Amino acid sequence: MSMSSTDFASLLCSRLCHDLLSPVGALNNGLELLADEHDPEMRARCLELLSDSARASANKLKFFRLAFGAAGGFGETVDTREAKSAIEGLFGDNSRMTIGWLVDAQVLPKTAIKVLLNLALIAGDALVRGGQLDIGAEVHDGMAEIVVRASGPRIVLDGELRGALSGSSGDSGISPRAAAAYLVRSLVNEGDGTLQVSDPDAEILLFGAALRLG
Repeated sequence: MSMSSTDFASLLCSRLCHDLLSPVGALNNGLELLADEHDPEMRARCLELLSDSARASANKLKFFRLAFGAAGGFGETVDTREAKSAIEGLFGDNSRMTIGWLVDAQVLPKTAIKVLLNLALIAGDALVRGGQLDIGAEVHDGMAEIVVRASGPRIVLDGELRGALSGSSGDSGISPRAAAAYLVRSLVNEGDGTLQVSDPDAEILLFGAALRLG
């Protein structure tokens, strides 16, 4: 993978803008409605919608800051409770999704946290009708091993994301929607690791990543 850092930064920015457009747009619309609304009940409803949109925006920013940015402090590891909180914040409002957290380690290397979060993002988005999202990770023998499992009534993993994860699509085939998948593959390659994705016709979606520490 040889995409320039500038091109990849552009992909990430486009992805962030796309994901934040909906909640931020809802905030703007809510403020416009609130300015013209005088009925107490409707004003209360507008404020409720504004609160929901503000919370969604904050949760997305918290997740993306940890998954894409330099959050987590200046050390080499990140508290796994931060990752859990970020995932729950991102998907917590989805009543059709249940999240299973199977990470016992108190901290994980930053690179492993980013891989974990981005695989969780991809798997969660693939559960178009909700379902079960399980995230597990452990460290042993100098390796960080991550497993993300998604099961539900309908699972859709876009071919572009699958190609970015496998590295078969090449740099020219990467669009903003596949930024997370490209980042995962890049981090795994840099960590001299391996990345596995379940077959397209499998009943569940399963990601497995292993990265060498140090």
